[in-house]
Amino acid sequence: MSKVVGWLYERECTVFRFVNMKCHSRYLTSFFGLVTHVGGARATIISTLLLCLLLPYPYKYWAIQSAFALALSHMPVHLIKKHYPRHRPYLAMPDTKMLVYPLKDHSFPSGHTTASFSVLTPFILHVPSLSLPLATLACLVGMSRIYLGHHYPSDVLAGILLGGGSGILALLLFG
Repeated sequence: MSKVVGWLYERECTVFRFVNMKCHSRYLTSFFGLVTHVGGARATIISTLLLCLLLPYPYKYWAIQSAFALALSHMPVHLIKKHYPRHRPYLAMPDTKMLVYPLKDHSFPSGHTTASFSVLTPFILHVPSLSLPLATLACLVGMSRIYLGHHYPSDVLAGILLGGGSGILALLLFG
């Protein structure tokens, strides 16, 4: 089993190095530096609260589902980070390109990716015509976390699953 895990880790590091070290340009750095904030706590909490307050029915109801999904998604993120600590890539790979100050918490799973998928999934499910732009935005948040050197690809994948799952659960509970 450890051979398989080692092989998977090497493949993941290869993908990480490609995105983080080989794909850099000043345009991408500016772009991902902005996009990453879409999944941050401040942006996701403020945007869902504003949507809950400002949108008319039925959109207000969808915003409440998003807010619930956001709250729901961060319980497992917190528990997983606490019980399965994984060092961030810049601690394991000294040649990682870092564009912002290092974070102090653990890498797995990506909280930014979880947040963006949890907030956007209810809207994606209610308005399928928005699924491509909203899913693209959420995926760009995940990609930004790898590009900026904060997460491995599996951290982002776990965030997609947790956030999307929380969004679906919110829809089922409040649908």
